[in-house]
Amino acid sequence: MMKASAVWATMGVGLDLTGAIALASIAIWLFSRRDRFGAAGTAMVVALLFTALWSLACAFGIGTPEVTFLPALSESARNLAWLVVVYRLFASDGRDASVAPIRPVIFALGAVEILHFAVNSGLSRLEIDRDVLDFAFQFNVMFRLLVTVGGLVLAHNLYAGAPRESRAALRWPAMGLAVLWAFDLNLYTIAYLAGNWPYEIAAIRGVAAIAMAVCIAIGGAKNRNDLRLRPSRAVTFQTFSLLVIGVYLVAMVAVAQWLSYAGGNFARLVELAFLTLGSAFALVVLPSRRVRSWFKVILAKHFFQHRYDYREEWLRFTRTIGSDQSAALGERVVQSMADVFESPAGLLLTPGEHGELTLAARWNWREIEVPAVGLPVQDIAHFERTGYIADLDDVRAGRESGTTIPNWLIDHPRAWALIPLVHYDRLVGMVVLARPQLARKFDWEDFDLLRVIGQQVASYLSENASQLALAESARFEDFNRRIAFVMHDIKNLASQFSLLARNAELHAEKPAFRADMLVTLRNSSDKLNALLARLSRYGSGGVDRVEQVAATEVLGLVMERFKDSPQVVLAESRDIMVTASRHSLEQVLVHLVQNAVDASEPESPVFLSLVVEGINARFEVLDSGTGMSADFVRNRLFKPFVSTKSGGFGIGAFEARELVRAMRGRLDVESREGLGSRFTVRLPLAAATDIYPNYAEKVA
Repeated sequence: MMKASAVWATMGVGLDLTGAIALASIAIWLFSRRDRFGAAGTAMVVALLFTALWSLACAFGIGTPEVTFLPALSESARNLAWLVVVYRLFASDGRDASVAPIRPVIFALGAVEILHFAVNSGLSRLEIDRDVLDFAFQFNVMFRLLVTVGGLVLAHNLYAGAPRESRAALRWPAMGLAVLWAFDLNLYTIAYLAGNWPYEIAAIRGVAAIAMAVCIAIGGAKNRNDLRLRPSRAVTFQTFSLLVIGVYLVAMVAVAQWLSYAGGNFARLVELAFLTLGSAFALVVLPSRRVRSWFKVILAKHFFQHRYDYREEWLRFTRTIGSDQSAALGERVVQSMADVFESPAGLLLTPGEHGELTLAARWNWREIEVPAVGLPVQDIAHFERTGYIADLDDVRAGRESGTTIPNWLIDHPRAWALIPLVHYDRLVGMVVLARPQLARKFDWEDFDLLRVIGQQVASYLSENASQLALAESARFEDFNRRIAFVMHDIKNLASQFSLLARNAELHAEKPAFRADMLVTLRNSSDKLNALLARLSRYGSGGVDRVEQVAATEVLGLVMERFKDSPQVVLAESRDIMVTASRHSLEQVLVHLVQNAVDASEPESPVFLSLVVEGINARFEVLDSGTGMSADFVRNRLFKPFVSTKSGGFGIGAFEARELVRAMRGRLDVESREGLGSRFTVRLPLAAATDIYPNYAEKVA
């Protein structure tokens, strides 16, 4: 026990000395800046010095109970000095004259403090018995309580009654005085109730002195207006919860003590029953979600200018809508809006095929029956035009008119709110929220927050719908591209059949023509079959099976196709094997040669050549035709469905490049306007197949 008392005494000395140093330092620092407090500046410096002396006296008196006169004297001087400061602060905005009771109250408190000191000083010089000492102690504490309570009332009126423009200068001094006198109020209240001096609590008086020094320092700083205490809502709620629990525990202890003083077995039974019921009540009620919601509403109404902590609401909304990808977007949309009101469930309605609203998602609400048409087209125009948020309780009570709400919502008791989601004046959905455990009326702040969140949610839904539409469009584009490729190849085959039909009219009786016609028909049939086989691979640039192909044979087939055109000249050839698709390579070369012929004058030659370049075979198609600009080659030549030919599909060059890439080759273009073009196709030699392991199987 003695050891614990020594620890408290040591801690008290340290805190009191720290407080004295802090107060003296602030007094010295403030002396050159005392004009920041106007007429009260000098008095405040003096009061700080008296408070520092009081802290020193308290440190000196700890551990030596017989030394009581010096702390009492210094405390009386401290209180009188701060009463002068309060009077000067009232006088700074003229309220000492306009508020009549201020002067009498301050003078009365000063008189009580002087009387207390005089009586206390006289009693300390007399030899009196124990009972008189107890009475003197109660008298001493009662006088201190009177001054402390009066000081707190003055500090409150000093700030609360000040004009708005004066509050910035009074905020921190009033807070410092409130901290000092509030601590004294608790100290002397406990001393009065206990009947003796609480040394443990008195040992931490230095904390109040340090807090006062900090408040005065902030009040004297230049940037005092920027230093405002803004506790978060979470901290306020937790602090309030702790305060409620503390009050509850104090009440339990007080009642238990009263019952114990009453004595008797019945009182003991009542005490145990009270503790049992109180503990059960705390365990059941305090963790309740409804009680927590009620606490939050009360705190939001009375502690904050705005009900919502918008930063926390926005962070929570972002986490809900964007983080949990395991849940569907519709469920996340409902949950993000339900969290604002702690609603336990909700629905999302989105436009159907004919504009009516249908059920798109539900969150924690399985029992509600939603019809096929949740909201008809004719009933959504008002919501789309005004963004009106419907409080269904008001609709049921008949306080809202002009809005048509479907019966399935009116008849369901849990349906609470109907929130439209509008994006660029277009309704993209509606959210139905279930009634929270603590339902309340909507106000302007609820509507504003819901509209902002609704617009953001609507943008998410609109963006998701756009992505789905783009994906569907991409699938249609792939389908159309395949059809375009098929039509391109069929067009070439149709040209061959047309040419064959015209020649048959002239040379059908010739045996050589009939033999050549059979070969052409067989080749066309093979190409049609190959086209059907490739149809499923056109969208990805697929080719027929890759194998070792004799390059000279492919060149022979190409030259055979253009045997009637003297422009096409085989300039150079090599007897080599390449890794490619025979039909695809022929198709690429035929397309390139045909384009070169189309771009050249009838008498201008088109050269086709094949050479070996490292591990590749290089096919070149060279013409001296009109040529192409660099911009056309870079931005338009290989862009599908862009053609300079009348009636062309614009996919020949694109298809040629994709086929070459599928054969693990490369197609390059060099062109100058007015000079001509060079198309170069590079494909791997068959001898280099080992460099590309399993290449044939992969592309096949």
